[in-house]
Amino acid sequence: MITSSGRHERGRRLFKRRAGLTLVEMIVVLAIIAVVAVLIVPNVIGRPDEARVTVAKTDLKTVATALRMYRLDNGDYPTTEQGLAALVERPTVPPAPRAYPTEPYLTELPRDPWGRDYVYRSPGQSGAYDLFSLGKDGEEGGEGLDADLTEKSR
Repeated sequence: MITSSGRHERGRRLFKRRAGLTLVEMIVVLAIIAVVAVLIVPNVIGRPDEARVTVAKTDLKTVATALRMYRLDNGDYPTTEQGLAALVERPTVPPAPRAYPTEPYLTELPRDPWGRDYVYRSPGQSGAYDLFSLGKDGEEGGEGLDADLTEKSR
């Protein structure tokens, strides 16, 4: 004959086994998370610099597109003196644009991901204009992340 206290005692032992099993499962899950972190974290740590390069390349393409639109409207690219600011507001430095639109070509002038202005020269050394970021080191030339990122004029 099983008394109510016997059932209660058996239920308590079963609960203890389940609670112990849950603790083991939690340890296994934590171990798996630790292994995944060890495998993934080293691969993710180097990504911020790669992301900055991607942002700079995208910005350069956007600015180059705005420069082409400016040229279509006004017959030529802004001069070096007018700079990229000519894409944000009507230039006051000659030559005056023939057909500056009511809305600017860019709402704001982007800065490169390292916090510096993009470099613009017109006429350029390698085409109608030079447009580039000095890369991570902020100096012309360099290799790897320090290399200049350029957008060719078409």
